[in-house]
Amino acid sequence: MSKLNTDYFARCIATLSQAYDSLNQQPKESVTYDIFRAACVKEFEIILEQTGKLLKKCLKPYLASSKQADQLMFKDVFRLAAKHGLLSLEEAERWLTYRDNRNDTAHDYGEGFANETLALLPQFIVDAARVNEVIRQQP
Repeated sequence: MSKLNTDYFARCIATLSQAYDSLNQQPKESVTYDIFRAACVKEFEIILEQTGKLLKKCLKPYLASSKQADQLMFKDVFRLAAKHGLLSLEEAERWLTYRDNRNDTAHDYGEGFANETLALLPQFIVDAARVNEVIRQQP
């Protein structure tokens, strides 16, 4: 297996980090705040999906076949990543929380969903950067 290219993933993390920093510099009543909030939520969703896909690829050597890896459900990817030392148990549990946030609010695109997601972002950004490093270190 060749090294995974995480350039796009890293760019998404940088974009989220910058959008989140910019969001916190805006008055909450402003349209600019709403724009940065929407950007943060969208990047959160993109990074969440990319993390699952990239970790699934990293897990292939631990499974009987590539097909078995391809068929893993999202939460199983993180459980197996913890089992095989790619993530700590605490990190895997946070990723499951991030996914639950996304699933619980999948049809609620209002302010409540956005604010719940924003509360997760400081740790999410740290966790995403850590996953990027883990993936880059894989043979």
